[in-house]
Parts: sequence; C-alpha cells; structure tokens
Amino acid sequence: MLTLDKLAELSKLHFNAEEKGTLQKDLQNMLQFVQKLNELDTVGVAPLMHITQEQNNYRSDLIEKAFTSDEALENAPHSITPFFTVPKVIKKQ
Repeated sequence: MLTLDKLAELSKLHFNAEEKGTLQKDLQNMLQFVQKLNELDTVGVAPLMHITQEQNNYRSDLIEKAFTSDEALENAPHSITPFFTVPKVIKKQ
C-alpha cells in the first residue's frame, strides 16, 4: 500500500481502509490493462497524433464590417461614451 499512500499524499486525498482496498484493486486492474497493451506488436504502427483525420480549419482573418462606437453602445444597459460601464466587482480596501 506504500504506492497508494504516496499517491494519496501527493493528491492531498484521504482514504479509509475500505476505500484504500477498493483503490488498490482498481490500480492493479489498470496496471494489468497496460501490461496487456504492452503485449501487442506495434512494429510499423505510426503513433496516433489525432483521433480523427480532421485538421483545424481556421477562418481567414479578414477585416469585415466593423461597428462604430455608437453602434456598439446602442444596446448597452449602461455606458459613458465611448465605454461600456459595468458594476464594480472589486472593493478597494
């Protein structure tokens, strides 16, 4: 249980004896699964870099119709031209 105690300490978690037993079994199952994966022959298999073949398709960074300050402030509940005003959230001490 030394490894489990170290993991609990590093993660700042506390477990009772029953929870430690369950976690110990879960960790052993995970390690057995990884060992099973290590048995596979992966010679010639390229590493998977992305789950799908899709690539990021970014839109062109083109300047389009821009709003004037007055247009942007038309629907603002509160403003002092040319700024939006918002409620104060930080109290000065």
